[in-house]
Amino acid sequence: MLNKDIATPLRTKEILEKYGFESKKSLGQNFLIDLNILHNIVRAAAITNETGVIEVGPGIGALTEQLAKQAKKVVSFEIDQRLLPVLEDTLSSYQNIDIVHSDVLKVDLHRYIAEHFQDVNDVMVVANLPYYVTTPILMKLLEEKLPIRGIVVMIQAEVADRIAAKPGTKDYGALSIAAQYFAKAEKVMTVPGSVFIPQPRVDSAVLRLTVREKPPVELIDEAFFFRVFHASFANRRKTLLNNLTHNLLSKAEKEIIEDVLIDIQIDPRRRGETLSLEEFALLSNALYKRVMD
Repeated sequence: MLNKDIATPLRTKEILEKYGFESKKSLGQNFLIDLNILHNIVRAAAITNETGVIEVGPGIGALTEQLAKQAKKVVSFEIDQRLLPVLEDTLSSYQNIDIVHSDVLKVDLHRYIAEHFQDVNDVMVVANLPYYVTTPILMKLLEEKLPIRGIVVMIQAEVADRIAAKPGTKDYGALSIAAQYFAKAEKVMTVPGSVFIPQPRVDSAVLRLTVREKPPVELIDEAFFFRVFHASFANRRKTLLNNLTHNLLSKAEKEIIEDVLIDIQIDPRRRGETLSLEEFALLSNALYKRVMD
């Protein structure tokens, strides 16, 4: 094996040609060929020799390699069987990497963390995520309340903007609230399509999610809170009152919803994108007391 970094145009092309590997658009396979960006990702995750890393979609091992140089151990989940012999070759000189041939959406990550990171107190998720499955993977990582410090991922720039968005902006929506309930979200950098083979048609971004020790709001019922804000964004052009009436409760309960909104001093004519996470928590708790207790 050539002892050169994977993430260069020449080396990446050599590896792909050696194995006759053709990217599958359906799996969102775009291989990064810029070492500086990989170094920035590892830096953003604050990886040390005491860190265990979970990676999703290692591809040909470009990010995996840089993580292994800094971390105590890396466990990478790869769904594409064609890449297993490639990874065995490109990562053969690293003893601290385990490649798992599985769909990360279907595995018990609590079990993997317990088994692979017994001697590690600091666990991070770091990945270059396929665009088509970004949201399901991120929500699994957050909703399962894993014992991790945080998540640093390269994803479609538009999705990163939505996750990190503030109330009242065009990007703010249900995904923003869901992610920010579990973690502090910040966009680290934008990444142009020109640094990938093949080149995607859109820009990417590196997003850092720092997992909260506890949620920023007190809730009576977490599941109901999620129902409330998802219903509030069902039709962005509709008012809060109309969205909640049509997508959460029923027309018969419209007056109850309006009374609750007025009681907690939220104008029923406001739209979902103007409410902060704290206001959604207030609304959720008040509605729950009136219609669910």
